[in-house]
Amino acid sequence: MSDDAKDAGLVAMISSILGGNKRAEAASRPPLADFMPAAPTAEVAQIPEAKSPKLQGASDQAGAAPKLVAPGPPLTPDGKRLLPADAIADLVLGELRKIEDFPVSGVSVTVYGYRHWNAMITFAPFSTTFQNATRFRQALPDLIFKLRRFVELEI
Repeated sequence: MSDDAKDAGLVAMISSILGGNKRAEAASRPPLADFMPAAPTAEVAQIPEAKSPKLQGASDQAGAAPKLVAPGPPLTPDGKRLLPADAIADLVLGELRKIEDFPVSGVSVTVYGYRHWNAMITFAPFSTTFQNATRFRQALPDLIFKLRRFVELEI
């Protein structure tokens, strides 16, 4: 298989994951439906009504104060998700595992940096071949470029 065919397949896989079947355009941002909560404001959870008189008395004693639902993941002003380095490394590793012949074990992804975070992939001895490791390392920058549009590193 030629390098152009591999690159086209990789680009198609990444674009299907991050942006559907649409090509990445510089002018338009893809929807952030997977990364943004449906309602960014805090919602009040409804307390169910008690059925028995014994439970009704207990709910009256509790004060009937509504509980707040925990807000979604923190967002930047740009609408990007703030995630710790471990969570971003898991995202990167999960996307790399979708590539053909990716090893099941013996792979480590390290996320580093701050504003323009980056990732490094390392392989344990005998976990993969040199050619496959090179192919995975070449796929990593494209994947990181796409993920930076949606995810910001939290310190």
